Amino acid sequence: MKVGLIGFGNTGKAVASVLIKKENFDLMWVLRKTPKQEKRNVSEILELESDNESYVYSLENTNIEKLFDDMPVDVIIDFSSEHGIYSYGEAAADRNIRIISAISHYDKKEIDFLKELSNKTTVFWSPNITLGINYLIFAAKALKNIAPFVDIEIVEEHFRQKHGVSGTAIKMAEALKLKPSQINSVRAGGIVGRHQVIFGFEYQTIRLTHESISREAFGNGVTFVAENLMDKPPGYYQYEDVFKPLLKGTI
Repeated sequence: MKVGLIGFGNTGKAVASVLIKKENFDLMWVLRKTPKQEKRNVSEILELESDNESYVYSLENTNIEKLFDDMPVDVIIDFSSEHGIYSYGEAAADRNIRIISAISHYDKKEIDFLKELSNKTTVFWSPNITLGINYLIFAAKALKNIAPFVDIEIVEEHFRQKHGVSGTAIKMAEALKLKPSQINSVRAGGIVGRHQVIFGFEYQTIRLTHESISREAFGNGVTFVAENLMDKPPGYYQYEDVFKPLLKGTI
């Protein structure tokens, strides 16, 4: 599967590393906003021993349509910014290139634009694309449906310097129809990220926990989604649309 990656910050680099190591994925190019590291080999930047020949390009100096035509890809993975979709979305959709967006937040305008693009191509969006978090949310919703009377609290733990409530915790609360007051935040040391949903029954407690170990988890999520989108027709997809066919007949 030929892949183009947009965004090359810390998370983008971790995702690129996973893509380069995956045998059934071929990272064709990386596109970033500024000319920093432009025309450099991605494997060399990441200090990986690989035959991969992908290079870094910049939005400042690159014509998107020409890039897509000269180095075609099956799917674009977006780790850039909330407004990045406008720089490539229409050109990708016109060429039926699948779009996987891992942007943590979109306003309604951007979501509407994604849905507009999905009339032409397959579009997927998840504000946290790690497989574990989304499986946790899927399982938590199933448990709440079984026992809607249960007490539920979310606990999110992150490094000391992180400000505000975790966006992932907010997404979890929205999925479970919980109030913001049911999110409890802990800030301590260098915790990468830990999310827990606590179900409090009268005589027992169930805890669903996800802990991030490294940013490569985003790369694993991306490859999982990409593999399961390849046979999907144009449309707008989220994680539940990927999970449900896989669970069919198992429950």
